[in-house]
Formats: sequence, structure tokens, C-alpha cells
Amino acid sequence: MRKIAVALSFLLLSSNVHALEVAGVNVAPTVTVHGKPLVLDGAGVRKKFFFKVYVGSLYTERKVSSPEQLLADPGEKLVRMRFVYSKVEKGKIVDAFAEGLANNSPGVAGTPEAKAFLSWFTSDFVAGDTVDIAFSPDGTVSGTQNGKELGAIRSPALARAVLLIWFGSRPADENLKRGMLGKG
Repeated sequence: MRKIAVALSFLLLSSNVHALEVAGVNVAPTVTVHGKPLVLDGAGVRKKFFFKVYVGSLYTERKVSSPEQLLADPGEKLVRMRFVYSKVEKGKIVDAFAEGLANNSPGVAGTPEAKAFLSWFTSDFVAGDTVDIAFSPDGTVSGTQNGKELGAIRSPALARAVLLIWFGSRPADENLKRGMLGKG
């Protein structure tokens, strides 16, 4: 009887942790950032013209469903980009992030912190690459590409501005924004 109960418990638990598939990419239901477990809020596809560029996913300590909740949440956050397009040149990556900063946080866009953030991106992104941008409660924004550290900057204003690239009033992609907030 005990074996059946254990098997049923395992089955019930495992049924709740299946990865979500978006544009052929498996999106994990949870990740760990700085020792904290984060849950998937949602995921979507970043499109440029009619091309799928990457699958974006948002992870937080507590589920959020609006940009206001996301920005007010004091916990760890992670935006994960899994690239599906064959190659995105580093110049286009930097231009896209710079445009997102200018569109949503013009007061931060030209600062030394924003320039330092943009300097992290020194190589092209190719299909299969994973880029993580993490946001800590102390205002540190950090990044990795395929697990390799890109940089870290402690600046609450920059952290907010980088989040607004995806979740501001003029996001990089409105459908991606909705998807990452679980409304896709």
C-alpha cells in the first residue's frame, strides 16, 4: 500500500512540473537564481518582422501578471532568452537593447551604467544560445550567455530600465510581453 501511495505522490508531483513548449523550445517550469527557486510566469516568442528570433520567459519568486506587480515585486527575477533564429549579429543585439532602453527609460539610456550593460554583448547569438538576465533585490542586474558570465552592475535604475525593455509601455514585442506575463 505504501508503495502505491509513493508512486501516486510521485505521479501527481511530476504532472505539475512538465516543461512548456513554445516554438519548439522546452521552457522549464522552475529555475534557481542566486539560490532561490523561481517559477515560470509565462513565455512567448520575440518576432522581428515575420521571423522568430527567440523564446523569452519570465521567472519570479511569486507569480505576477502585470508590469506594475513585476516592478513592485522585491524578489529575484530572471528573463531567459532561448534563441531560435540562425544568427543575430552582436550589433543588432546592442541596437535592440539600446532602443528598448531609449523607448522606455530615456533618462537611463545614455548613462555609464547603460553603456556598461550594452558592452556585455560582444558576440553574435545563434540558434540554441541561452541568454539570462537576472535581477536581484538589491538592484543588481547580471547576465550570462550559455552559462558564461557577461557582467553584473548594481544599479536599481538600470535594473528597472532593463526590465522595461520587455515590460514597459513600449516593449520590444507586445505579444512577447503578454506571453511572459502569462497572458499569451
